[in-house]
This record gives sequence, C-alpha cells and structure tokens, in this order.
Amino acid sequence: MHTLMVYLCSGSWDKTIRLWDVKTSKSLHVFNGHENTVWCVDISPLQSNDKNNNKMNNIGVIGGNGYTICSGSSDQTIRIWDIETTKQFNIFKGHKHWIKIVKYGSNELLNTILSGSYDKSVCLWDIRSGQQIQVFNGHTSYVLYVVYSPFVIKNSNCNSNAICSGSLDNTIRFWDIRSNKNQLYIIKGDDEDNGILCLKFIALKKKRKQRMLHMI
Repeated sequence: MHTLMVYLCSGSWDKTIRLWDVKTSKSLHVFNGHENTVWCVDISPLQSNDKNNNKMNNIGVIGGNGYTICSGSSDQTIRIWDIETTKQFNIFKGHKHWIKIVKYGSNELLNTILSGSYDKSVCLWDIRSGQQIQVFNGHTSYVLYVVYSPFVIKNSNCNSNAICSGSLDNTIRFWDIRSNKNQLYIIKGDDEDNGILCLKFIALKKKRKQRMLHMI
C-alpha cells in the first residue's frame, strides 16, 4: 500500500517560494529568484495514465516526475521551477505591473499558463516557449483572479476554450482563447461589491448527465 504524501506550496513577502510537508510541518525546499513579493503560486497538474479517465487517480500528489511550480510576483515576472531541484526553468516577461494570479492549464491546454495582473490584462502563455499566446484587454482595473472555464465554444475541438477573469472593476469577463478580439460575455456586479476577488465553477448534478456546458 502506497503512503500518501501531501505537500503545500506558498509564496511570501520575503520573495521566496516554499514547499512544505503538511504532515510534519517542515519546509522541504526554498525557491529563490524573484526580486519582489510572490503573490501567487500553482503546481502543475498530475497527469493520469488511467485509460478509463478515472478522476480518482488525478489527486494532487507531487514529488518529482516532471512536476513544476509556477509563481507570479511584484517583479512583473512569472517563473517556472522544478520541484525536486528548485532550479528555475523559465521566466515569462510581458506584464507591466504586479502579477496577482497564475493558473496551470490541463488537458488540451496542459502546456499553457493563465495570468492576471494589476496592469488590467489577462495573459495566456506557452510554457514551452515562454511566449504570450494571447493578451486579453478590457478590464478597467486590477485583474485579481483568472480561471480556465468549463464552457465550450461551438465549432471547436477543445474541451475547454474559454477563460474567465475577475477584477476590481466589479466585472467577471469571459474570453475565447482563440482570439483576443472580443469578450464573450460580461457579468457586472454591484458598485458595493468592491471587486471580484476569486472565482470557482461548480458542477451541479442534474437528472440528465451533461459533461460540458455550451456557450453560443
């Protein structure tokens, strides 16, 4: 029987990223390189070898085998790190202000990272080249959160080709990753909301099973 090892990743005002053993509360690795506060971190998703696509095998257990950490900082960079060696793989430059949120893609978008910044933009990056794939502009204030959406645009082969962002401008905006020309949809909050700080999609059970949500 395999022992389940649970780790936690953190970013700090001290410009470092740390990997923690949750069971022992010990710091396992320290990642140095950022020149200012680290606002956000994400761990690359575990890829399952289960041919039946059993989600129970996709638990977030890490420890080598190609797993990486991405981080966003006030130094306006996104950095990719090897979890085992703590070595920095790549630096993504392009944002003009603090980077508040970073997210790894999955499935067909596995080689991408999504970021949101105080420069009011959302960026989609190619992990392999370190280049921006798309830059999405439209928010009128800081972008505080981004997420890959389960919504699917018709006439596309991708399982998920929409992204979503939340901002201090009290809006949630949907974007088509294939084009930065137009916003797909905008949800406007009340003036009293004081910004959209986080987003989470929830799948609700229905009588008829439906694996995807479709957008026009």
